Amino acid sequence: MNYEQLKTNASKMVAKGKGILAADESTPTCGKRFDSIGVESTELNRNTYRDLLFTTERMEEFISGVILYDETLRQSTLDDNTPFADYLKSKGVIPGIKVDMGAKPLALHSGEKVTEGLDGLRDRLQEYYKLGARFAKWRAVITIGEDIPTDACISVNAHALARYAALCQEAGIVPIVEPEVLMDGDHSIDTCHSVSEKTFRQVFADLDTQNIYLEGMVLKPNMVVSGMDCSHQAGVEEVADRTVECLKATVPSEVPGCAFLSGGQSNEDATAHLNMMNAKHSSSLDWNLTFSYGRALQASALTAWGGRDENIPAAQDAFYQRAKFNSLATTGTYSEELEVEMV
Repeated sequence: MNYEQLKTNASKMVAKGKGILAADESTPTCGKRFDSIGVESTELNRNTYRDLLFTTERMEEFISGVILYDETLRQSTLDDNTPFADYLKSKGVIPGIKVDMGAKPLALHSGEKVTEGLDGLRDRLQEYYKLGARFAKWRAVITIGEDIPTDACISVNAHALARYAALCQEAGIVPIVEPEVLMDGDHSIDTCHSVSEKTFRQVFADLDTQNIYLEGMVLKPNMVVSGMDCSHQAGVEEVADRTVECLKATVPSEVPGCAFLSGGQSNEDATAHLNMMNAKHSSSLDWNLTFSYGRALQASALTAWGGRDENIPAAQDAFYQRAKFNSLATTGTYSEELEVEMV
């Protein structure tokens, strides 16, 4: 295992001022996104859309890495047929790959899921390394509801994340460890906090059991927020305070950074919450706080594009601006007035 390479790449992924673009939507998920703008989800259209994101001029100022889907890692730029992994590397952006096979129902545990994909992962990681991937992502989902999550659900997902992380590091690939406590539900921010803390604590216990090199990994956690249907929605400062409190209680200092998922938050909320954490707490943290957003980086660009080639410049402008705003949030210098100026 190349400890130095893992540490160097992990540190680059969470460098201050930069974040990770999650462009790893599966083909079915990408189809749903395209349906929302009335575009057919063909291989060419998916290639075209990813191409417009990756070839956005100067996007590397704000993006340190891109999580790709299996299909996307095998695609190329439309202009000169350069493999996406090689093109991203030429811009100083690290290519990554989603390797889990999705969350499936957990046997004997109604309403809960476990992420699959460990079988054959060692061989897949070796292939992905040859194709240029230098980090990977595995997402576990924890649902809050009546009498859930159970200890069993948290345990099996933490164990799978740790086994995945070990296989990644063996292959010279930085693992993004993503335990997501879902926003779905009417639970309070207090409940989200307690479940998130319990989940993260179990994840790091399992990572320790599997001898994971913490300096060579990145945590992709949810923020501590109110459930989507909760009658009281916590404000920006409370979300920032509770999230940082939860991370301080669970994340070892050796971890180089936490790259948050947006988890269904609006573009503006995801940026504002990250900004408040860094503006208020960055001086007291052992690790950097940055972003690994999908929809919160892409939504405005997807809408602006609408499947029309003539709209690509406008879509790239929209993507660039969202990446810039989130870059500012990593240093605590974003303000909501910037959103108004964009209208």
